[in-house]
Amino acid sequence: MSEFTNKVAVVTGATSGIGRATAIAFAREGAKVVAAGRRKDEGNELVKAIRHDGGEAVFVKTDVSSESDVEALIGKTLSTYGQLDIAFNNAGIEGETGKPTHEQSVDNYRNVIDINVLGVLLAMKYEVPLMLKNGGGVIVNNSSVAGLIGFPGFAVYVASKHAVIGLTKTAALEYATQGIRVNAILPGAITTPMFNRAFGEADTDTYKQIASLHPIGRTGRPEEIAEAVLWLCSDKASFVTGHSLTVDGGWMAK
Repeated sequence: MSEFTNKVAVVTGATSGIGRATAIAFAREGAKVVAAGRRKDEGNELVKAIRHDGGEAVFVKTDVSSESDVEALIGKTLSTYGQLDIAFNNAGIEGETGKPTHEQSVDNYRNVIDINVLGVLLAMKYEVPLMLKNGGGVIVNNSSVAGLIGFPGFAVYVASKHAVIGLTKTAALEYATQGIRVNAILPGAITTPMFNRAFGEADTDTYKQIASLHPIGRTGRPEEIAEAVLWLCSDKASFVTGHSLTVDGGWMAK
């Protein structure tokens, strides 16, 4: 029997990058996956790919900054599968990049914080009651190594990822005795569409500069983050809560 057989997992931001890889990994290990994202075509394609490989999944079009959308997502999870065991609150954006702090716009702040921070808060607001009703569960929130350090030109993004760690630690303490573990995953530079928008393709000087920050000598793959998320959600991590797990090729060890 696979690790997550008979478990139900919600993955936000599932239409590309880390979210997509993690949704596929959960399905491979037997979970029923509720994939959430803003892009319907990509979401439906993901579900088709999962089902083609023998997995089970549904897609729910969701903007995580909208409380009604998040409430509907968890409602659809309950009506479709009757439970929620695992949540990977992954949806996030980079926002405007390359501008110093004094040039950051209010619109950029609101857009990034609404998705990266409010989105995580709203997700937990509706995930936790269902998990409590079912006797427990596991939540993993996607932060970043940018939640531990500063990064010039990314002030609002960095602030948002620090905030995700704070939300994670607080929720972990609040529900520790109620059967819900809450952790954060902190990826380094992972080759995804979002990373390429911010830093360019693999042959650019900026890309190579970012890759060089990792002692392992390269950027990461979405699948490598997915495997770490699955470990945090597994019984193998049963004594782990309130933790921020860096998966960064050694970047934070320097």
